[in-house]
Amino acid sequence: MDFMTILQLLDSSVRLATPLLLACLAGLFSERAGIFDIGLEGKILAAAFFSAAIAYTSGNVWVGLLAGVVASMALAGLHGVASITFRGNQLISGVAINFLAAGLTVVIAQTWFSQGGRTPSLSGDARFQEIVLPGAASRIRDIAQQDPLGQIYSELISGHSILVYIALLIVPLSWWILYRTRFGLRLRAVGENPAAVDTAGISVVGLRFAAVAICGMLCGLAGAYLATGLSAGFVKDMSAGRGFIALAALIFAKWRPWYALYACLLFGFLDAVGNRFQNIEIFAFTVPVQFMQALPYILTVVILAGFVGRAIPPRAGGEPYVKER
Repeated sequence: MDFMTILQLLDSSVRLATPLLLACLAGLFSERAGIFDIGLEGKILAAAFFSAAIAYTSGNVWVGLLAGVVASMALAGLHGVASITFRGNQLISGVAINFLAAGLTVVIAQTWFSQGGRTPSLSGDARFQEIVLPGAASRIRDIAQQDPLGQIYSELISGHSILVYIALLIVPLSWWILYRTRFGLRLRAVGENPAAVDTAGISVVGLRFAAVAICGMLCGLAGAYLATGLSAGFVKDMSAGRGFIALAALIFAKWRPWYALYACLLFGFLDAVGNRFQNIEIFAFTVPVQFMQALPYILTVVILAGFVGRAIPPRAGGEPYVKER
């Protein structure tokens, strides 16, 4: 494997890790506040559909992005009302959102476009274009003629859509919010001991709704990137379990932003390997293509089975808060 092939594999890893990273950070904010959300999958799917549909209809990808974020935040608000206001079971609420999004996106897409639950293909201003950074080459022939540092800059760092760079910037921003601001301190305290936060005169309900809103916004970005950046339109069930993989990455990262970045890059790398190397021979044995494509899901099972060490979630996670009288 030559140097350019490695760079192309890493470049693909970053692209595939971006929706996972955004969804993982979404779950991070929600669960740090004590709201477990397995409805990440449904919010990503809803955002992917509405961003693609509105981007195609309006011809403007930014309008589509806004529509995807609004759709995701609407489902996040529904989850918040069910689990915070009415103190319902958070897991059941998340499952309901997943089913709701999976059904509604196909029905609305078929009614709207009559293409079997898909949206028409996006092009031009209706999808996010790759950004070529200053001094970077864009053609493979030109990149191959550069020195190693130039190849890294042109192939790995340059050439991504704006949402990839935004996702990477959100990682240090999330760390700063959670560990260097008063809001972040209160948010983490709500996930550990909501009664103590309430005693201090701080609204537990308000903080949890704020966390759920942030979760919806980030899932909206993830879905919009999936449909208008990574792909060129919406297809049925295109989230393909990314919401659940993001939850596994969150557990792997032990609810920390920087570790979430590393975990999502690992999942993205396995996905890229599965896509690029369809058949690999090991000691005269050919690894089936199905196994290569299943690598991210296999790692998900391994992580959830507890083989990565003990990960302790927020103490008040998954439990509705009832104010003592």
